Order: sequence, then structure tokens, then C-alpha cells
Amino acid sequence: MSPPSVFTSPAVDWSLASAVAGRFAPEGPQISSRDAHDAVAEIKEHAQQAQEHVRDVTGLIAHEDHRVVVVDRRMWIDSNLRALDSILDMWPASKERLEESSTVTRAVGPRVMAVQLGAALGWLSGKILGQYEALADPGRLLLVAPSIVQVERSLDVDSRDFRLWVCLHEETHRVQFGAVPWLKGHFTGLVMKALDAFDETTPVDRLGAVLTELLAAVGQRRTPDLMFALQSAEQRAVVEEITAFMSLLEGHADVVMDEVGPRVIPSVDVIRERFEVRRSTAADARGADSVWRRVLGMDAKLRQYREGAAFVRAVVNDGGMAAMNRVWADPGNVPTLGEIREPSLWLDRMRGAAA
Repeated sequence: MSPPSVFTSPAVDWSLASAVAGRFAPEGPQISSRDAHDAVAEIKEHAQQAQEHVRDVTGLIAHEDHRVVVVDRRMWIDSNLRALDSILDMWPASKERLEESSTVTRAVGPRVMAVQLGAALGWLSGKILGQYEALADPGRLLLVAPSIVQVERSLDVDSRDFRLWVCLHEETHRVQFGAVPWLKGHFTGLVMKALDAFDETTPVDRLGAVLTELLAAVGQRRTPDLMFALQSAEQRAVVEEITAFMSLLEGHADVVMDEVGPRVIPSVDVIRERFEVRRSTAADARGADSVWRRVLGMDAKLRQYREGAAFVRAVVNDGGMAAMNRVWADPGNVPTLGEIREPSLWLDRMRGAAA
């Protein structure tokens, strides 16, 4: 399959990445054309309704040019291939590394990268219900209709309630980026900081870290944390900053969609309970699914939801949504990972700043 648009980075064979992603993407749910059409229409309707509910809870309003689009898995994959290309385009070192490499590496490297990225995106396309395109200009909210339908069926929950519940979470992300002017720049800055930090580690350094972690894991009879082993002290600091930021965004979205409550979604308690069981069951998965979850950091993302939601609830319980909205006033108000895990530290810092 051809790539969706013109790509600029030579570091990846984009046509191959697109084809591999298509092969790894799971089939959608068995559904008639009429039911598929109705599902897309209902998701669009709920996405529109969610805007009013999120505004009522948060007081935040996104600019209208931050659109909502209902997509299938192929469209989600294409969007993320473009996002990855834009990241590589913003990172000159990726082109420099390719130009400095051997002839064999220049020939084979982009294909290896394509297979890795394609396989990962294909697998993820069956897991993602929605995603805000933070790197697009302007950003867009993508709602992945086949995955939403598939999950609601697996949970055996009311489809109308579940679709609105998902839209509330994803609409909150649209509002975060669409209503807070500095948020996109902050996010892009974190991405570039991570790329720059990880570019400084040589292959020899990485090999030594991996061997050390493997030996420690064998001695302690545990699974080696190779992703942690690949990080220097500077890299771990960047990872902590990104983790805190993502925990804030995901936790805020989780709390907002639950704040709407049974007044709008009668079966919200059943949905939340079954969805949490699904998250926990996935985290305990074995085999190939477990490997993918670990490599792609899905279990870490699960912790982000829980820790971020606990932080937001603590702040709201202390000072209401007005206290929570202080986060969006300035990039300096974004909590650290330590503050996410101990909300009283952030609350004390905000009180000190206001004194």
C-alpha cells in the first residue's frame, strides 16, 4: 500500500511502513454497512454533545478550528505515519545520522525502521479508541470507530452510553490543546528534548546498560526493564517530565468524563468498572500481546491514567475545578512527577506562588 501523502524524512521507508502496518492491523468488528454507518453518525453526534458537557465541567472552550474526525484504523495509521515524519523532520540529527552511516546502513536502515514502526502502529491501531493529533496544525481529534464498537461489544455495555463516555474523554484532550495556547508548544518541546537527550547516548553506552540490567534481573529473578536500562540520568529526567505531563492530561480527561456522571450517562458506573477490569486484564496479558505492551509502554500508560486521575481528584477536592485550572495558566504550573504522586506538594507550590 502506498503512503498516504508526501513524506520528507529519508530515515524510514514510508511505503513499507504503511504496508506493514496494514498487515499487522487487526480486522474490524463484524458489522453490516448500515450499522457501521449508524455507528459513525452516532459517534459524531456524541462528539458534538461532549463539547457542551466538557465545557460545563472545566470551563474551557477549544477553538473551532480544532476539528473532530471519525476514522477507521487505516486512517489512524496514516495520520500517525505523518506525525512520525513530522517529528523526524523537526529532528535534523536523524538525517545526519543516516548520511554519516555506511552504504549498507543507508540502504537497509530505512527498511528496518519501517518494519518496526509499521508493526507497532498496526498493533496499536486495534487498541486506540481516540487520539488528539497534537502535532497537526491545527490539531484534530480522531475517534477510531471500529475500535470503539469492538470494545463496547467486548464489555457488553450500553453502546450509546459507552460512545458518549469515550467522546467525553477524547473531547477533553481536544479542549486541553484547543483552549490552552502554550500547550502544543510545550508538548513539542518535550518531544524534541527527548530526541536530543537520547541522541547523545552511543551504541556502546546502550549495550553496557542493557548487559548490566540483564545481569541484575537474573540475580533478582525478575523481568529485565530494558527501556529503563537504555536511559542515562539525563534521559530519565526527560522521561519523568514527559510522564508527569502525560499523566496530567490523561488523568484530567478521565476525571472530566466521570464528572459528567449518571445524569448524562446512566450506566457510567458499570462502564467504568468493566473498563478498569479490561485495563487490568490487558496489563496481565501473556505472550506476544504482553511483549508489545511492554515495548510500547502501554503498562506505563495505565499507571499514568491512575496516578494522573488521583492527582486531579485531589486538587479538585481541595479547591474545586478553579484550582485545577491553574495548571493551564502557565507552563511553569505543570506538576512534576513527584507532585503528581504527592498532590499536596503541588498545592503548596501554588499557594506559595499566590502569596
